[in-house]
Amino acid sequence: MTIYNSIISQIFKDTVLSQNESRMIDEKMERMLLKKGSSLLQAHDTVFHQYYVDQGCLRTYFIDTAGKEHTIQFAINDWWISDYTAFFNTGKSIMNIETIQDTIVYKISRSNMEELLKEIPQLETFFRKKMEGAFASFQKRILASLSQTAKERYLSFITTYPNIEQSVKNYHIASYLGITTESLSRIRKEITHSGVS
Repeated sequence: MTIYNSIISQIFKDTVLSQNESRMIDEKMERMLLKKGSSLLQAHDTVFHQYYVDQGCLRTYFIDTAGKEHTIQFAINDWWISDYTAFFNTGKSIMNIETIQDTIVYKISRSNMEELLKEIPQLETFFRKKMEGAFASFQKRILASLSQTAKERYLSFITTYPNIEQSVKNYHIASYLGITTESLSRIRKEITHSGVS
């Protein structure tokens, strides 16, 4: 499926691409329309692709041996998502990814990405910066889970994801924060009464 140049410019913004380079990317990426509640990736799948989120919202989660879900990440417009440990090793996923809104993503395989990196050197910088940003975000998330109160983690969540709270189920948010839905409700009431925004 052909991707319009405007979408390629949006995905790879701040990267100068020639018409030929845009065409090469066009040939390597595929547009996917997913309904709310669709599964993009399931645990134990072999991971061949990463995904750029054009519209919608997705959730990455892990299910432990007791069957409990742990939300690892939400992905919204202009984010990239995959099970990256498995993607970079072409291994089996330990994560699940589902859509929590109707979603449009553009997928690219590891092999196609490698071909593009060889042909278009500036994409190496683009993806390196994306990975650096993702690494920094995950490190901050780990530090927050170790040092911040549940209330502080919630305030950080609504800063990071300002437009999706109304679309995400309470237990998804609670799972992301590592708390119960009852604790989430209590925190929201505290914030409402204290006037924190």
